[in-house]
Amino acid sequence: MTTKRIIPCLDVKDGRVVKGVRFEGLREVASPVELGKLYNDSGADELVFYDITASSDGRKIFTDILKQVAEHVTIPFTVGGGISTLEDVDNVIACGADKVSINTGALRNPALISDTARKYGSGAVVLAVDVKLVNGEYRVFLRGGREDSGLDFVEWIKRGEDLGAGELVVNSIDADGVKGGFDLPMLKVVCDAVSIPVIASGGAGCINDFIVLFETLPKISAGLAASIFHFGEVKIPDLKQALR
Repeated sequence: MTTKRIIPCLDVKDGRVVKGVRFEGLREVASPVELGKLYNDSGADELVFYDITASSDGRKIFTDILKQVAEHVTIPFTVGGGISTLEDVDNVIACGADKVSINTGALRNPALISDTARKYGSGAVVLAVDVKLVNGEYRVFLRGGREDSGLDFVEWIKRGEDLGAGELVVNSIDADGVKGGFDLPMLKVVCDAVSIPVIASGGAGCINDFIVLFETLPKISAGLAASIFHFGEVKIPDLKQALR
């Protein structure tokens, strides 16, 4: 079995890491620089930094904080939030990111995926998709889970792969912050639809949730989580040992 990656996620608002439930009720956690260094030193495989209100606020990502985090991490570093043009991608890469995570920007301009892949390689392009079950159908949401795109979920992730995305991170809005386990039915749909690596996000509440995820869906490449790491409920060395 291919080694599975464990990826902590820093959701950043106004320069601080925050966390809520189903994208609502955000509460402040800590400094992104402090947490980034902690995860880097504790054995995380990668780190994700999301400026979660950049797209909804219609602004660019806060590059000063991004640079500070990048200075303290040596593991692969993915950055997302407010990336809507190739120039935005250039700026984020220049700040120290290894990969860019594109969500709303790709929905509004799908060519951004192919343009970025052409310039930096598919390995630098992570297509992020926020998914919610609406009337029995999985729907793609944009603007930080605030707006239903109206797009068919499976068609969109397949198109993203065809356009050159090298990875897919799928976040279940329904499971986000609930700590009831990953959304396995939705993730199975993803695994059946694409061949690129899939990162599962949303719902992790304990070590066993990761074990169930990887045993149930062997095609899942990585598990991403936030609050259980931020609040010390699961320590990354303990999780890695259990997975071994």
